[in-house]
Amino acid sequence: MTSLVEKTDNFVSELFKKELPDSCIYHNYDHTKRVFKSTKEILDSVNLSDEDKEVLLLTALLHDTGYSRSSDNHEEHSAEIAREFLTQHQVPREIIDNVNTHIMATKMEHVPISLSEKIIRDADASHFAKAYYGETSELLRQEFKLNNVCNLNSSEWLKINIDLFQNKHHYYTEYALTHWQPKKEQNLSKMIEEHTRIKKERKKEKLKKMLKEESPEKGIQTLFRVTLRNHLKLSDIADTKANILLSVNAIIISLALSNLIPKLDNPSNQYLIYPTMIFLFFSIVSIVLSVLATRPNVTSGEFTRKEIEEKKVNLLFFGNFHKMPLDEYKWAMTELMDDKEYIYDSMIKDLYFLGKVLHKKYKILRITYTVFIIGIVSSVISFALAFNTLQ
Repeated sequence: MTSLVEKTDNFVSELFKKELPDSCIYHNYDHTKRVFKSTKEILDSVNLSDEDKEVLLLTALLHDTGYSRSSDNHEEHSAEIAREFLTQHQVPREIIDNVNTHIMATKMEHVPISLSEKIIRDADASHFAKAYYGETSELLRQEFKLNNVCNLNSSEWLKINIDLFQNKHHYYTEYALTHWQPKKEQNLSKMIEEHTRIKKERKKEKLKKMLKEESPEKGIQTLFRVTLRNHLKLSDIADTKANILLSVNAIIISLALSNLIPKLDNPSNQYLIYPTMIFLFFSIVSIVLSVLATRPNVTSGEFTRKEIEEKKVNLLFFGNFHKMPLDEYKWAMTELMDDKEYIYDSMIKDLYFLGKVLHKKYKILRITYTVFIIGIVSSVISFALAFNTLQ
């Protein structure tokens, strides 16, 4: 490293420490040293004069110093800073102009002509062929975002980088084409794989979203599920209550038939006839009402195609189809499943008629319990009066 190159390196390091904005997380001294190292790497493989090599090394160090002033037109700012610095160190004008020309050659849209321009361009893009390319690329994306250059998400940035690798960037020197191009192709393949994976995931998410929109909403599903479960629980409770009354009254009648009625043949027990009859009468009525509360009501079990087409049949209730052939029922269910409105209509009807059945059960149960209470009370009173009359 010549004395001038060493002084330039120190100058750039101090300049970036003092004046480079914190938002420049990619175009900083680390990037500059990477370009400098890559430039030396290519220079070792070519035959250039010492002066040309020095120009390229100075260009590598000074090419991004313009970011200390502005990210806009940073090449022009870099050329200006380079001219000021090199002039202070009494560098010949020809070398200064040459450095500035090569700094301007680092613009992405510039097509390099000379070998030296090709070298600096390849060195500036050497990170395309590095294993850490993904990390440096993300730093550049974040830098653009911080400096309001562009605000792209990871997927959009990946797409731009793939296009850059495939259509806009090329290595020019023989060294870069031999040593860096294969690794660049590997990085491109990784980006394409990642982009394909993201596209597949987005397609799956889009499909899930479409299916979710087409299927009944979760709230509606929960509504029908909870309401149906509550109806079934209430029906079970009603049947249990009716069974309790049946059991209790059956026990009462059994005890009366075995212990009380045989004693009525005795003339001395004639006063117990009416209380016993009242007792048995209310027990029998309670049993009849309990049976009516749990007595199933099965409908015809048949329907016509016209009723299905007019959506008048609730296929969710077995009483509407238990006499139908399997083929007819399968056809009807297919018609139901193809029509979301018909599904909702059938579920609503199912809930409605379950509610009607529950109303009937609980109405009869209420009457049954009332009759049972009246019967118990009346029987006790009649037995008490009968004993008082005897005395």
